[in-house]
Amino acid sequence: MNIHRFDTRDAGFGDAFRALTAFENSIDATVEAAVRTILQEVRLRGDAAVLELTARFDRVHAASVDALRIARADCEAAFVALPAAQRDALEAAAARIRAFHARQVQSGWTFTEADGTVLGQQVTPLDRVGIYVPGGKAAYPSTVLMNAIPAKVAGVGEIVMVVPAPDGVRNALVLAAAAVAGVDHVFAIGGAQAVGALAYGTATIPAVDKITGPGNAYVAAAKRQVFGVVGIDMVAGPSEILVIADGSTPADWIAMDLFSQAEHDERAQSILLCPDAAYLDAVAAAMARLLPSMPRRAVIERSLADRGALVRTRDLAEACALANAVAPEHLELSVADPDPWLAKLRHAGAIFVGRWSSEALGDYCAGPNHVLPTARTARFASPLGVHDFQKRASLIRVSSAGAATLGPIAGALADGEGLPAHAAAARMRVPA
Repeated sequence: MNIHRFDTRDAGFGDAFRALTAFENSIDATVEAAVRTILQEVRLRGDAAVLELTARFDRVHAASVDALRIARADCEAAFVALPAAQRDALEAAAARIRAFHARQVQSGWTFTEADGTVLGQQVTPLDRVGIYVPGGKAAYPSTVLMNAIPAKVAGVGEIVMVVPAPDGVRNALVLAAAAVAGVDHVFAIGGAQAVGALAYGTATIPAVDKITGPGNAYVAAAKRQVFGVVGIDMVAGPSEILVIADGSTPADWIAMDLFSQAEHDERAQSILLCPDAAYLDAVAAAMARLLPSMPRRAVIERSLADRGALVRTRDLAEACALANAVAPEHLELSVADPDPWLAKLRHAGAIFVGRWSSEALGDYCAGPNHVLPTARTARFASPLGVHDFQKRASLIRVSSAGAATLGPIAGALADGEGLPAHAAAARMRVPA
């Protein structure tokens, strides 16, 4: 098994580590051009374009887009037909996700100034959102829960879910998750054409206000291109995990945590930082021993060889500094006494504190959202949450006394900006 080995004491470490952790999120001109054509077709021809593109890319031939609609009753039937263990797991995960996100709900507020002017903020949910759920290579019921439940908690009026069904194969677990999460409309379409349909609307598919959810390069490009027509959550890169360890966690546990992200994608990144060289050797040995039993061995091997690393640091303080520079999607703080170090970690999408906090639990059922910033965007971005499905409007109720105070201020500033109508409007309400 090949994986990069570094020691922060070595000459040239900084440049080598920066090169490994840099993700070139460049725009593929070919993909962008293809997506631009697809979006234009959907915008101009609506349902007809969606049908043609679905037949071309997913090999599904339907007489109408309505035939690609998956009824609520079908989603509920899929849930009932699941094995009891899967039903229970979906409901338990949904309950935990709902309980966590309920704490994020924002409320409006106001305050009254001495002259009677009232200022504040009004918070309202979005009217309609679209959720993209990947399909084809794998099924992602957790994506349904993590996107739909915060939207429902926020009070979104309508949720429209799109999920590709190549060759007409519909995943029962995904449909069951839609039932559990309360999705209102489900369509078996995917790709850039699905993003276009959500953004522009068609005769059958209602236009939404915001699109969330992951997808391939074509979906990511489509979300980027429709931004402005609709809102989007983010354009995410490959999965990332960075583990800070002190050597007290069983090596097998850390090895499997690194595998858990590497198995997503050959471009995923798994990094371990630890000051104990013998522990790094133990984790490397555990990885070599466990890897042959992994069904996605080839993907893991490629990911680790290209972008994985075991790094010996001088101490845990240096490990925290490196973690902040990487700003990973997932950060495991797997040390015996994590609290003193937690305060030093500023940039991460989600922080898993202590040896029992496996990143995989966050993917499915811990409660916080698993839609997280990647590619160093955790320096300024946050996990998906209820706030992404709410918007804020400022409230300004000026009293007559307030107008007398504010009018001259606004007028003077408007004069300075060369906007006489602004100045006049402000001053007209000032008593003579």
